[in-house]
Amino acid sequence: MDGKMIQDRQMARAAVMGGDAWLPLFGAWLVALFSTLGAIFIGEVMGQTPCDLCWFQRSFMFPLSIILAIAVFRADWSACIYAVPLAFIGWLISAFHNLLYFGVLPTAIKPCGQGPSCSGEGMTILGMVPLPLLSLAAFTAIIVLLIAVRRRTSP
Repeated sequence: MDGKMIQDRQMARAAVMGGDAWLPLFGAWLVALFSTLGAIFIGEVMGQTPCDLCWFQRSFMFPLSIILAIAVFRADWSACIYAVPLAFIGWLISAFHNLLYFGVLPTAIKPCGQGPSCSGEGMTILGMVPLPLLSLAAFTAIIVLLIAVRRRTSP
């Protein structure tokens, strides 16, 4: 086989693999986008001030919506290299927040104790799903979807 034929086969294989990876990348972007828009809506429209841990989680979710948008529109599968660490750090903060929220960790170190708190009724969706749990679910979904992208694009 000549070099041109090998290169054409590699490009065809990459296109097929990339086609399989586009949907989970798009899904990860949608999760990040809706999480970002939801956080902005809750803070700016509903007037609910986030606690310190919510701010930290936002600092990792907001860039994900931009990074993943660019990755989707450019079909850049390598964006997982940058997005997974951001999502994982956000997930760690969210997991810690949930441990505090559900009382697994002592309240003496609870950052929601003074000032804005996530433990109020206004900080739940449909009156039963707390916002820290939604954040954990969003970061988890993004990580799972990005791992699926990585697996579908790896040779």
